[in-house]
Amino acid sequence: MSAPRRPRAPRLPRAARRPRAAALRRLGLPAAPFLWLAAFFGVPFLIVLKISLSDPATALPPYTPVVDWEAGMAGWADVLEALDFENYRTLVSDPLYLDAGLTSLAVALAATLILVAVGYPIAYAMARAPRGLQPLLVALMVIPFWTSFLIRVYAWIAILKGDGLLNQALLALGLVARPLAILNTPAAVMIGVVYAYLPFMVLPLYAVLERLDRGLVEAARDLGATRLCAFRTVTLPLSLPGLAAGALLCFIPIIGEFIIPDLLGGADTLMLGRVLWSEFFSNRDWPLASAVAVMMLAIVAGPVVFFREAEARRLERPE
Repeated sequence: MSAPRRPRAPRLPRAARRPRAAALRRLGLPAAPFLWLAAFFGVPFLIVLKISLSDPATALPPYTPVVDWEAGMAGWADVLEALDFENYRTLVSDPLYLDAGLTSLAVALAATLILVAVGYPIAYAMARAPRGLQPLLVALMVIPFWTSFLIRVYAWIAILKGDGLLNQALLALGLVARPLAILNTPAAVMIGVVYAYLPFMVLPLYAVLERLDRGLVEAARDLGATRLCAFRTVTLPLSLPGLAAGALLCFIPIIGEFIIPDLLGGADTLMLGRVLWSEFFSNRDWPLASAVAVMMLAIVAGPVVFFREAEARRLERPE
C-alpha cells in the first residue's frame, strides 16, 4: 500500500510573484557596479594599502608582517599592531620622491593643457565636417590604437634622435645649422605624451560637439553675435563636459606614465611611474612601492572628486 501524498504548499499567484522579482531587479542592478568595484578595486587597494604599512624583508613575500590565516583573530591583531606609517614618512621627507611627485604633476598638467589646445580644434573640425566624412576622420584618429603602444613610442626614438627624421628634415630645410638634442630631454617626453594621449582628448570632445544643436549657434548669430562670441557663449559652455572628460582621461594616466619617460626622457626625467617600477623590481622594496602607488591614487582622486562635484552642481542648476 503506497504512502499518502503530502499536500503541496500553495504557490503564490503569478501577480504576487512579479513585485518580488521586480524588487530583486531593482536591488540587483544598482548593486552590480558596487560589487564590481569592491572585487576589482576595493580588495586590491586594501591589499596594497596593507603592504604600504608593512616593513621590507628579504623573504618571500618581501614584506612583513604576513597574515597568518590559521591564527584567526589573534593573527590579525598581531598584524595590525605591527603596521606603521614609516614608508609615508619616507615619501614626505626624501627629496627624491617629492621631486618625482612634483615632476609628474607638472608634466601631467602641462601635457593636459597642450592636449586641450591641440585636441579641441581637431575635435571641432571633425564635428563640423560633412556627415559622410566624419566616420573616416574618427577611423583615422583610432587607427594608431591598432599598433602596439610600445612600438609607437619606439618609433619616436627614430624620429627624435640626433640623426633621426626630424633633424634630417630641419637640416634639409635650412632651419637649423646642426642637429638638435631632443631625445632624452623633457621636450621629448612632452612630445611623446601629447602624441600618445591625443585620441583620448579628441574623441570625448568630438562626441559632445557632434551632438551639439547647430541651431543654437545660428540663433546666436541671428541675434547679432559674432562667430567668436557665439563660440564663447554657446559652443564652449556646452562642450565643457566632454572637455572635462578628455582632460581626466589624459591627466590621470599621464601621472603614472612609465614607458614614455623611460624611453624618451632618459635618466634625468624622474616621474612616479619610474620610481614605482624601480622600487618594485630593482630595490624589491614592496612596502615603499605600495606607498608610492597609494600616493598616486591620492593625487588623481582630487581632480576626479572635483569634476564629479562640478558635474553634480551643473545638473542641479535650473535651466
